[in-house]
Formats: sequence, structure tokens, C-alpha cells
Amino acid sequence: MLRKYILLGFLIIFPVANAQANKLPDFTVLVENHGAAVVNISTVQKQRTSKDQMFQEILPNIPKDSPFYEFFRRHMQPFSSPKRAQPRSMGSGFVISKDGYILTNAHVVESVEEITVKLNDKREFDAKVIGTDRKTDIALIKIEASNLPIVTQGDPEKLKVGEWVLAIGSPFGFEHSVTAGIVSAKGRSLAQENFVPFIQTDVAINPGNSGGPLFNMAGEVVGINSQIYSRTGGFMGLSFAIPIDVATDIAGQLKVSGKITRGRIGVMIQELTKELAESFGLSDSNGALVVSIQKDSPAEKAGIEVSDVILQFDGKDVDSSADLPRIVGNTKPESKVSMQVWRDGKIKKISITVGEIPSEEIVADSEEKSDKSTKHINRLGLALSELTNEQKKQLDVSGGLLVEDVQPGIANRAGIHLGDVILGLNNKDIKSIKHFNKLLENIETGRNLALLIRRGEMTTFVTMRLNDGEEE
Repeated sequence: MLRKYILLGFLIIFPVANAQANKLPDFTVLVENHGAAVVNISTVQKQRTSKDQMFQEILPNIPKDSPFYEFFRRHMQPFSSPKRAQPRSMGSGFVISKDGYILTNAHVVESVEEITVKLNDKREFDAKVIGTDRKTDIALIKIEASNLPIVTQGDPEKLKVGEWVLAIGSPFGFEHSVTAGIVSAKGRSLAQENFVPFIQTDVAINPGNSGGPLFNMAGEVVGINSQIYSRTGGFMGLSFAIPIDVATDIAGQLKVSGKITRGRIGVMIQELTKELAESFGLSDSNGALVVSIQKDSPAEKAGIEVSDVILQFDGKDVDSSADLPRIVGNTKPESKVSMQVWRDGKIKKISITVGEIPSEEIVADSEEKSDKSTKHINRLGLALSELTNEQKKQLDVSGGLLVEDVQPGIANRAGIHLGDVILGLNNKDIKSIKHFNKLLENIETGRNLALLIRRGEMTTFVTMRLNDGEEE
């Protein structure tokens, strides 16, 4: 009898608990309270058709060698009018001040002549661009209005992976569409996007959502929906938002000066892999590995060296190479800061004065050719030659070896290419083929080695392992 009551109690309690666990969040109040601050942005670009194009469209059957062709071509222009592209929804945005400042993506409002902002109450306003920043894809625009509903800014740092978030925007022109999902990851780095630690979500984002807000469950904006990862052009479960603190910092600079200033130190870096860390004597793979230094840059003046591993900058830990551009970029130019680097098995403190990223950097291409070659194939499967003085001058290096041939073997599998220039081996600058071979002989089979490679304008470390049976 006791077992019967216990079982009955379990059946009563379990469905209630299970229902509570599976209960989905209610977004209705959030949308009602904060959706009014989200706007639809459409653009219009004037397009003029040339006189010859217009003539061919209207009277396409008159040949150019006809005596009537030139007559009609000259006299049709007064009766023609410019063609105008129809307004098309390009994206979304949200109001951040009652007097009409709006945040959106730079790619939404770039290269357009007219911008129209449509509010939730159907009012429409012409907008002007205050400023854009391509590096973060942030734009600040302005409409002439007052007492507008505004969003509340949240703290992206407090976001937790797995928590619910909501997007409001105009996908494919369907205004004020609401989609929801969870935070999939934080601090994501994307190719060619060095200054944004993206918030990754599985919220459905499609063309037209760009520039719209990402809300947390408290109704606070934590990000700007910026891009998706897709093989089809449509949503595939991966979307990325710019943290709102990054966006508001950019917006503040655009509002004051119309431009963005970022710090620079003048180094090229790459990710520190486990294999590279082992070859440098590091216990973990945290940090940013320096692979080249720009001439007369703050880094060169401060004494930074190739193969230094930057562990800390201005008191902030550099956990991966993606962290360094953001930390340095957010540092005010002309600031004097301290940094920690790993060099020759020790941590070294260096003081550096931060420079400023120029608006455009022009990098000239160079070609490397060599007269002094050797057909000797070393244990890596490489035939090398020493650089000429002219080649060294072009590359601004004191030494290095040109890869003349790549045979099947270790280096080939590691991705070494014909024409690569080997600048270093395991933190040692290469002075000659003899020097390189001597360093190579001292590396035991089964150990990792790291080659510093120059390929065109790119400098990078390549790792490989000397396995049994791989020698000559």
C-alpha cells in the first residue's frame, strides 16, 4: 500500500517539474516594450541612363550607320528623364537617442545617395550619415525628430553562453520580424575582422536583419546583428553580432569627430599553436607570435623582436593572436604602455609608445629571384639558395634562404612552397645554407621544428615534426 502512494506521488510531481523545465520563455513583453525603437532602413540611389543607351532602348532597330541615328541621338535628350531605382529595404537599425541618432551597419548605408528611416509607427524620415567605420561595420546616422523611443544598453560581458537572446529586424523587407535563439559562443574571431569579438548565436538572421539589435531577456541591447555564416546566402544556424559596447564606443567617436582613431604597434602576428609553443619552450599556447616587424614602427623602436610571444599588453592578457589587434586598437595613440613578451625562455617587460593606424596602408609587392642556387636536397626535402644582396634589400632582411625546389617529404606536407624565403629556424636567424644545415642537424628525430617563412608580403611560422625514416 505504501509503495502505491509513493508511486502516485511521483507521477503527480514529475509531470509538474518536467513541464517547468521545458517551459519556453515568453518574449511578448520584451517586444511590446522595446520593439518601437527598432527601425527599418531603405536606400535609394539615383541611376542615370546614357543617351546612347536610352536611344537603343526606345528605337533599337535603327542601325548606327543610318542617317537618322545621329539625328535622333542628338535630339532625344531633352525628352528623357533620369531613371530612379525603386526604394529597397537594405537593413535595420535602432534609435539610441531621443533626438534621432541611430545605430546600424556600415554596409547598410555605404555608397547610397538617399536613406529613408521608417519607424514602428509608420512615420518616415530622411537620414544623413554621421560617420561609418568599415573595420567594425558600424555606422551612425541621424534623422530630424524628437522624443523618439530608445533602446537600453546592456553589458555583453555578462552574457552567458546558452542564454536566450532575441533579434528584431526586417529580413527580406518584412518589417519588425522577431526571431529568437541562444548565445552559441562569445569572443568569436572572423576572417578579416580583427577588431570585433563577435557574439555568435543561432538566432535566425537573414538579409535585411543587418544593423538590427540583439536583445537579452532583460530587454537590453547587447549586440548589433551584423553577418551570417552561410553557403546558400540564407540563414544556416550561425549568426554573428557586434557587442554593443564596441558599437557605442565607435558611435561616440563618429559623433564627435566623424572618424575613428586606433592604436598600432606595427607587428604582424600569428596564432601560437601547441607545436610552436613546444619549439619555443612554452608550457601553453597562450599569446600572439610576432612574425615580422614594420620598419620605423613603435614595435621596432621599443625593441620587439621576431619570434617574441606577446603575453600581455597594457595590463590585459593576450590569450590568443585575435586578442592583440583589439587590445592595441582600443589603446589611445601616443599612450605609453607596458607589455610582457616571452623571449629565449624568459618573460621580458617592454615599454612601448602606441602609434596610430593610418587611413590606408599601401604595401608594395616584391619578387624574389636568385643566382646562387644549389641542387642539394636537405632532410626536409628542400633545395635552397642564399639570397642576393638585392633580394635582401628588397625584403629588408639581413639573411635568408630561397626555396628553389620542394621534394615529397616533411616540408612539402607542411605546406612549404617554391619561392618561399626561410628567415629563421627555431628562433634562430638564418645566415647561410651552412648555418641552416648545422641547426637542422642538431634537431633530434621526433622533435618539432618551426620555420619562419616569408611568402610575398606575408610572414608566418610553419611547424613540422622530424619523424623516423624521414632523413636522407
